[in-house]
Amino acid sequence: MTITLEVRNLEAFYGPVMALRGVSLSVPEGKIVTILGSNGAGKTTLMKTVSGSLAPRKGTVTFHGEQIGGSEPDVLVRKGIAHVPEGREVFPFLTVAENLAMGAYTRRDRDGVAADIEMVYDYFPVLRERRSQPAGTLSGGQQQMLAIGRGLMSRPRLMLLDEPSLGLSPLLVKEIFAIIRRLNQEQGVTMLLVEQNARVALQTADHGYVLETGRIVMDGSADKLLASEDIREFYLGQSADSDRPEKRWKRKKTWR
Repeated sequence: MTITLEVRNLEAFYGPVMALRGVSLSVPEGKIVTILGSNGAGKTTLMKTVSGSLAPRKGTVTFHGEQIGGSEPDVLVRKGIAHVPEGREVFPFLTVAENLAMGAYTRRDRDGVAADIEMVYDYFPVLRERRSQPAGTLSGGQQQMLAIGRGLMSRPRLMLLDEPSLGLSPLLVKEIFAIIRRLNQEQGVTMLLVEQNARVALQTADHGYVLETGRIVMDGSADKLLASEDIREFYLGQSADSDRPEKRWKRKKTWR
């Protein structure tokens, strides 16, 4: 099995605060891997460290066998890593079409760029309808579609998706994740997905990791995690013992 991304013993800091504590994980080529965890667990720090926005203090980040830890973000985009950040971060005063063109800033193949814009419009028809509209006037769901489409414009081998369901209605979440799965299956894009909505993430992913206070405390196939009593209790709210906090804590401690 070819490994697209491998993270080993990664440590990262925000100022004096240690946000990642010896994190190790692998993302196989052509698969979707999800990172689950509560607010403050270190999920976004992990994504920023992989994408070059934050330099690691220790450990290694390897992309297709090449050490990339500490590389600048534009270098990693050229190598084939696209980061769709939490909060979308579209360019609000540029049109939809201009935002998509910005996603292809490393490319010089004009015809290929035009073809890929049409491909994005095929996946997200509403963007075609609003291609001349400023991105800042789009709904939250449409901005998320645009952010994903913009990421696709660099023709990534690995796409990092940070909280794509954030602030969206259940119907839009279902639509976004269906398209994420289609992109993986039809375009072959390997994906590392950070998500608080554990159910939809595990229904979409092939493998999952649980991150708590900067450490990986559990991992397994998506099916295995969906069936786990710990996951059902802490992330899906389905345990019969959910009214017994002392039991929740004891079970959580056994993960470590």
